[in-house]
Amino acid sequence: MAKIRVERVEQIVKKEVSLILQNEVKDPRLSNVIITDAKVTSDFSFATLFVTFMQSEHTNEEIFDSLERAKGFIRSKLSSFLKIKKVPQLIFKYDDSLEVGNRIDEVLKDLSN
Repeated sequence: MAKIRVERVEQIVKKEVSLILQNEVKDPRLSNVIITDAKVTSDFSFATLFVTFMQSEHTNEEIFDSLERAKGFIRSKLSSFLKIKKVPQLIFKYDDSLEVGNRIDEVLKDLSN
């Protein structure tokens, strides 16, 4: 039962943080941020959000700095969607799986030629 609840909270966190970033955060550096996954600890104290970025004129460092500054705002907005006592602390990590996938595709294309 606890595992199902954690998975449900992970889904809510991923969806709602994505919507908050799209619709409520005014920082233009965060307009191209995509949440690819969310992992929540079993005690709900931490949520690790895996992010990637669509092409942007901003550096990854600038985007992560903006995410850090927006953390409190995102957490406060998230509290209205989570029916748990304590909203988890947010941790943002870069997800490079899309880049790895693109590199694999390129290698496979080169091999087939």
